[in-house]
Amino acid sequence: MKSDALARWLKLIIVGVGICGLLTYMVILPRFGVYLVDQNSMLEKNLTPWMVLLWVSAVPCYAVLYLGWKIATNIGNDESFTIDNSKYLKWIAYLALGDSVFVFVAHVIFLILDMSASVVMLVIIVVVFIGIAISTGAAALSHLVMKAAQIKEENDLTI
Repeated sequence: MKSDALARWLKLIIVGVGICGLLTYMVILPRFGVYLVDQNSMLEKNLTPWMVLLWVSAVPCYAVLYLGWKIATNIGNDESFTIDNSKYLKWIAYLALGDSVFVFVAHVIFLILDMSASVVMLVIIVVVFIGIAISTGAAALSHLVMKAAQIKEENDLTI
């Protein structure tokens, strides 16, 4: 597959994920929250803090999509192994790790304030595990892309 075709596919996937995330954060989760409040009116005081938590946790996700777009643009320009791409991947790793820690700490605080159930912790642990896996993968890719960029620079200097 040529680099420009790969870049178009990556950008299409990024737009699709962005739209799915927007639908999830703005439509599905609020409706699910209202459904839960309808089932148990005691949860009404907890709906707003939970929605704020979810919306704040979406910000790093969209920052990652922006960085992914920049990487896809570089791939389309046939600049796959560059120091810039390595830096973008490193930022993706930091954002994923930071978001995972934020969600975990916020849920622990919600547990202490009796605004959450301990069963929700199982879901939070899965989400945190996925975030840490993404962070680890992005960090490893960042390292490999940096090494490839260094080798490419050395080869470009060789006659």
